[in-house]
Amino acid sequence: MALTAEQLAEGLNALAAREPAVATALSRAGYPEPRIRERGYRTLLRTIVGQQVSVAAAASVWNKMEALLGEELLPETLLAADFDALRACGLSRQKQGYARSLCELVAGGELDLTSMPEDDEEAIAQLVRIKGIGRWSAEIYLLFAEGRADIWPAGDLAVQAGIARILNLPERPSEKATRELAESWRPHRGAMALFTWHCYNNPAL
Repeated sequence: MALTAEQLAEGLNALAAREPAVATALSRAGYPEPRIRERGYRTLLRTIVGQQVSVAAAASVWNKMEALLGEELLPETLLAADFDALRACGLSRQKQGYARSLCELVAGGELDLTSMPEDDEEAIAQLVRIKGIGRWSAEIYLLFAEGRADIWPAGDLAVQAGIARILNLPERPSEKATRELAESWRPHRGAMALFTWHCYNNPAL
């Protein structure tokens, strides 16, 4: 379950109470909306399909895959699918490799998305075993699909830009600096991440 509006407000209010810049930004920009994704294999498969293509192109590929493999897009069905048939859906050789990596881990029982490790770093380590899923994709999944409260995707350029706006920094901080800046925001870094996305291109700031 993703972070609810109430959880987001609770986390941001706690940060605003000890960080004047957050309080100021919150008063101007308001609270972000929850971002919710389905928990499980389909969301990760959608992530792979959507990499480096437009939203419209990804939707087109997904619809063709559903027509070919059935709406459930079961891992076993995808693994049994012909290379050329998947390519005709718009799935490149590289993405087929990524999708098969995900399907093999799930179908083989090596990756149980219904029972991920409670420790965030251990959960990230499980997810990045999937070819094509890096740390950022793993963090986004855990934040949006599992609602983990302290996920901090410091490598996200929009998070970095949002931090610069909220804290009135002269330039966008590096990933390392973004990670360091957020240490004092534990255990509410997930709410702060959503707030940075809400703020980075917000005309109110």
